[in-house]
Amino acid sequence: MQTTTKRDLCEKIVRKTNNSQLLVKETIQMFLDRIVEELSQGNRIELRDFGVFEVKKRAARKARNPRTGEEAFVPAKNVVVFKVGKLMKERVNNSASNNADNQADSSANTADPS
Repeated sequence: MQTTTKRDLCEKIVRKTNNSQLLVKETIQMFLDRIVEELSQGNRIELRDFGVFEVKKRAARKARNPRTGEEAFVPAKNVVVFKVGKLMKERVNNSASNNADNQADSSANTADPS
C-alpha cells in the first residue's frame, strides 16, 4: 500500500486539467478549509456517491490504562465521522478484490512446481 499526499493529488489533477499547480493547490486547500469550517459549525457534509462527513458527540467515559490498569476519566468530545458513499464503497471493494486476485495469481505462478 502506498500513501498519496495532497501534493500527489495536486500533481495528478494538474496533469489532467492543464491548470497551474498553484491554482489546483489553492482550490484543493479552499475545499478542505471549507469542509473543516462547515463541520466546526456543526453542519453535515454530504458528497453524493463519495460519502458523508458529520460531527458526533462522544460521551464521557471511564477508561483503563492497559499498562498500569489505572482507571482514567475521558471527557466528552466531538468527533468527525465519515460514512462511505455507495459508489466509493463499490469501487474500493472491486479494487480490493482485484488486487487480492492478482496477488493470489502471482503467488501461484511463483510457487515451486516440484
